[in-house]
Amino acid sequence: MNKIVKSPSQDKEELIKSDHGLDDLNISGINQTYWNLTTEDYCREALHRGEGVQSRHGALIVRSGDRTARSANDKFIVREEGSEEDISWGEYNTPFDESDFERVFDKMRRYLIGKDLFIQDGIAGASPQHQMRVRVISTLAWQGLFAKNMFTTPEDSEAWKIHRPEFTVLCVPEFIGDPAEDHLNSSTLILLNFKKRLVLIGNTGYGGEIKKSIFTALNYYLPKKGILTMHCSANVGLGGDSALFFGLSGTGKTTLSADPKRKLIGDDEHGWDEEGIFNFEDGSYAKVIDLSPEAEPDIYACTKFFGTILENVIMDPHTGELDLRDDSITKNTRASYPLECIPYSLPSKRGTHPENIIFLTFDANGVMPPISKLSHNQALYHFISGYTSKVGGTEAGVGEAPESTFSACFGAPFMVFHPAYYADLLKKNLLKYNVKTWLINTGLVGGPAGIGKRISIHHTRALLSAVLDGDLDQVSYQIDPWFGFEIPQSCPNVPSDILNPSTLWSDKEAYKTNIRQLVEQFNKNILRYQDSTAEDVLRGGPIPLSELELG
Repeated sequence: MNKIVKSPSQDKEELIKSDHGLDDLNISGINQTYWNLTTEDYCREALHRGEGVQSRHGALIVRSGDRTARSANDKFIVREEGSEEDISWGEYNTPFDESDFERVFDKMRRYLIGKDLFIQDGIAGASPQHQMRVRVISTLAWQGLFAKNMFTTPEDSEAWKIHRPEFTVLCVPEFIGDPAEDHLNSSTLILLNFKKRLVLIGNTGYGGEIKKSIFTALNYYLPKKGILTMHCSANVGLGGDSALFFGLSGTGKTTLSADPKRKLIGDDEHGWDEEGIFNFEDGSYAKVIDLSPEAEPDIYACTKFFGTILENVIMDPHTGELDLRDDSITKNTRASYPLECIPYSLPSKRGTHPENIIFLTFDANGVMPPISKLSHNQALYHFISGYTSKVGGTEAGVGEAPESTFSACFGAPFMVFHPAYYADLLKKNLLKYNVKTWLINTGLVGGPAGIGKRISIHHTRALLSAVLDGDLDQVSYQIDPWFGFEIPQSCPNVPSDILNPSTLWSDKEAYKTNIRQLVEQFNKNILRYQDSTAEDVLRGGPIPLSELELG
């Protein structure tokens, strides 16, 4: 039984309640249910229950517990007849038995007897034709606020009343799994069941598990309708030209799409349908470690808004000021806030078909060019490959230094089908709308980790501006001898020696050795998808080493 004598929102607990309650989940014996509270009420409840503290500027500071990043090894998908043939089973889509799911679910329901629950209803997807009604249920008030920040809420009282979720997240951070009895990898669990349209989350309070579970569900349901689902940010210029930015966390999706000269559609998850681009979310979940008012003023400002949730951020207890440089808990500090906090966000969260697609990679080897122009087949090859690096704490088990990795579709942990399935949808759109594609390295230049330095954000922004403004349409290009893509020979506000990665290496032989190793990694990785990838797309990869004049 919760040790709460009087709740600040006790008289408001069911003012905005859906007629479609918890009966379908067979959840009963709950002490109190708090439905769709206001931001103010969520904050009061979280503070009253000791879930967090408030900064002097009004943001709610919380801790996610022992798990401060996604627990990729603890995510499972229930193997059942309806979806079994669709799913690409493997590293990120680990099968889970239906009977084990039911046993864990039953244990979780029994655990919830006598507890309080916070229930937030919302909508994932800004496209009226392709949105999904969602529900997030948690034992923590701050996670109710997290869901309110991240997803669109129904428009009026009648819409709240008739809201029937098409996908539900049940997040119980205090629930401890039993690895031996329930066939889990640890006491943490993220169990997705597409037949029941339900995910169970236990023994982790990390907010990212909630949003990425819903994203994973969208990556299953929407492609079946011919809609490309994408792990990318998006913005649109004053002339209506949309741009997409693909990349894993830490590569710059949020930073680079936040451009005061353009309207922000969204910073993480989008769909591409027959009308154009649409955001899945209504908020942002931005990394804030080392965030500065000079480099990212608008995102920095969001850390000081009332209603913002700061996850695992350090605050001076005497002054109430934030220390965004402090990584004593994790490098993966986060801020959750509504997109309306960004002054140039687009209220509709929708855009036209993109004119430019940018693949963002963090090259830990320091050999990739800062920018390259890709053909359509090269774009599909790099989309399937998803070369980048895991950066500082975004996933449990990742260390201090960036680790090179290949993440298909630039979001493998969240993709359900085979990468070729998503690549085929992308190919159709690239050809139909004649989209220009680019690869931008936001990682190291001049050497590998420990020697090279991260490319200046000012240079990256200048390169991106040249892409979006069309300046790179007027310059000459050189074919890269290793990868075959085109490297611009000049760019406004960028020194020419920055554009060619080899010039920044003092040891030219070491450069050749490192890029040769990277080519070999690409060739080895694509073997996993070779049988299901078209031959012309395979030719979009690096030139075989046997054909190179290494000199």
